[in-house]
Amino acid sequence: MPADLSRLSLNQATTRYWTLRDAIDGCARAGIPAIGVWRDRLAEAGVAAAARMLRDAGLHCSSLCRGGWFPAATRAERAARIDDNRRAIEEAAALGADVLVLVCGPAPDRDIRAARAMVEEGIAAILPDAIDHGVTLGIEPLHPMFAADRSVITSLGEAVALAERFDSPRVGVVIDAYHVWWDAGVYDLIQRCGRRTVAYHVSDWIVPLPDVLNGRGMMGDGVIELRSLREAVDAAGYRGFIEVEIFNEAIWNMPGDQVVSLMCERYLEHVAPIQDQYPSKKRTPAIKDASH
Repeated sequence: MPADLSRLSLNQATTRYWTLRDAIDGCARAGIPAIGVWRDRLAEAGVAAAARMLRDAGLHCSSLCRGGWFPAATRAERAARIDDNRRAIEEAAALGADVLVLVCGPAPDRDIRAARAMVEEGIAAILPDAIDHGVTLGIEPLHPMFAADRSVITSLGEAVALAERFDSPRVGVVIDAYHVWWDAGVYDLIQRCGRRTVAYHVSDWIVPLPDVLNGRGMMGDGVIELRSLREAVDAAGYRGFIEVEIFNEAIWNMPGDQVVSLMCERYLEHVAPIQDQYPSKKRTPAIKDASH
């Protein structure tokens, strides 16, 4: 039985040194139906050209990353960030993206409670634009180790509680296995998210962790129960794409097609439903860091 890659998406972070054109072509060669686009690569290509490339390739945009980054030290800075999020909403709409991923941002000072209030205020400010453009906003909680420099939203419970306060189908939660796997309550929280889950990302947690930011592993190289988490997300009602998002210099330095081939293999082996896999074959060795 042929393998089923129908829910697989390549997040561009996984092939960092590929342009958007490269990534689209790589997905087409591998039979991957969707891609998660990053705004820096989108800016290089141009929004209209990118939308055309996606259409011509028959490729779906599973997400646009990133919006958010709401907290700032001054009112003017906060307003500028709101404006940038409005531009991101327009870009997501042009691409037909399933979700605009919100990486909410760190506190500009020591007041983490105030920063969390700024996040909520920022989402409230851009929600009318998202509704007008038919774009879904996805709040992505990051692992607590990123609280100081990337996001004050650091648990799945916090993210879903924030989404619930908006009571809108245009605000949901992005579940990234790398950021939530450690939580003792993760399965109950996934169930609580239910259909508020608007995106699901996978990678793996390597032991020892080679780097806080750029140390994610290819699926199967670490300790996360990836299939169990995917089953829980599906059971809670999620039916969307599963993005592979990996930050790892060793993987970035591999030829892009080799990365994509390995990604497909490991997705089938560790994430996809059992019946969707290829027959068992020799496993590609683990990749941990740039020194290996």
